[in-house]
Amino acid sequence: MRHIDKIRSEELKERLQTFSQHVTPLLGIARADALDSLVRQMIDSLHRVEFVRRLGERPLDTRRKDPCNALFDPVRAAWLYHNEGDSDEAAWLTFLSTHFGFHKRVGWELTRRVYGALGSGPVWTWTRTSNNLPEFRKWYIDNAASLAGVPFGNHRKYESIRPDAENNLADTISSYVTWVGVNRGFRLLVAEAAAKSNNDSKAAFHRLYMTCPVVQFGRTAKFDFLTMIGKLGIADVEPPYPYLVGASGPVFGAKLLLTNDPKANISNRDLTDAVVKVGQALGVGMQVMEDALCNWQKSQYAYVPFRG
Repeated sequence: MRHIDKIRSEELKERLQTFSQHVTPLLGIARADALDSLVRQMIDSLHRVEFVRRLGERPLDTRRKDPCNALFDPVRAAWLYHNEGDSDEAAWLTFLSTHFGFHKRVGWELTRRVYGALGSGPVWTWTRTSNNLPEFRKWYIDNAASLAGVPFGNHRKYESIRPDAENNLADTISSYVTWVGVNRGFRLLVAEAAAKSNNDSKAAFHRLYMTCPVVQFGRTAKFDFLTMIGKLGIADVEPPYPYLVGASGPVFGAKLLLTNDPKANISNRDLTDAVVKVGQALGVGMQVMEDALCNWQKSQYAYVPFRG
């Protein structure tokens, strides 16, 4: 562990123990090994957040934008497009990469194949797709066999690429296009949410989260999409809550932290209030809390790094 992380770890441990002693008992970290395991997950979560926010600290190869190149990376490509002033393409790539997810074995392969039109035609950019939804649907149906077998990422492992699936890929993309609006664009969508939220980044996040109509985007996908949008600087948004309704791992982790029982009978509202208070005491955001609790509950007493 790096020296700076050791310092952070000790500070987090001290703050957690102080919170447990003086605010609300945190029974799940009463043992030193459980406390250490949770804090190490928090350090990992902080790294993941900071990695994206610091993408611009070093020059990025423009080949990251090319789905026909081995260097293609939709997250880095989104950062490049946003900093070139193309927030629509940046948000579009963020949406696609969220929907398909990152797989620990094949990486961004499914995003690359769809966005790159399997290397056999023009790239399915935001402009091309949003203006040609029937054409995209036909391409998808004609080429579904070439997409089959490429796995979705961990958070999307129950999704299907089959055209005969209920709410298939074309339906998901159509719903995103309808939400953003062909002639409106992502920048205005966010501006409207900010204006209705008194330019409060957390209130704007909540408004976008609650109004997102994207097909096949449940609690996790909406949370992941909007937090990535915020980290990349595409929009000034950050989650005010861990959004536990519909969650499993983060709920088990929150219950474990408070009661040492992942199946304790506690309402989501009370869990949310507690997680927010702990996050405020630690000085970390809700993305870190949500991510760390989810990974920690899988191994309470022994740190196991999350590998995607």
